[in-house]
Amino acid sequence: QVQLVESGGGLVQAGGSLRLSCAASGSILSIGSMHWYRQAPGKQRELVAVITSGGSTNSVDSVKGRFTISRDNAKDTVYLQMNSLKPEDTAVYYCTARVRLKGGDYYTDYRGQGTQVTVSS
Repeated sequence: QVQLVESGGGLVQAGGSLRLSCAASGSILSIGSMHWYRQAPGKQRELVAVITSGGSTNSVDSVKGRFTISRDNAKDTVYLQMNSLKPEDTAVYYCTARVRLKGGDYYTDYRGQGTQVTVSS
């Protein structure tokens, strides 16, 4: 019913930048909070950043000042601008969204398939 599709990952040198996008599609009435997570091999999933429907944001300390989360409500899309990338940022990044379906009474969380970000030293 809802698909989240990430794009923008890739290989970049340390100090470089990438911009991730995550577009939601389907039978969507409204989207609440949207999130970016990452998971590196052998490590637990980490919440990187969150943005509410009203535009309030928060992020994990390790990316503050380097990563910026934003959203375009008209396009049902969330972005993650990543600057000053470090090798330790290497991970699969995926987005989640809290979605209320058309005709639905409550919000459900959906997750994208992920996009690989690799930062070389």
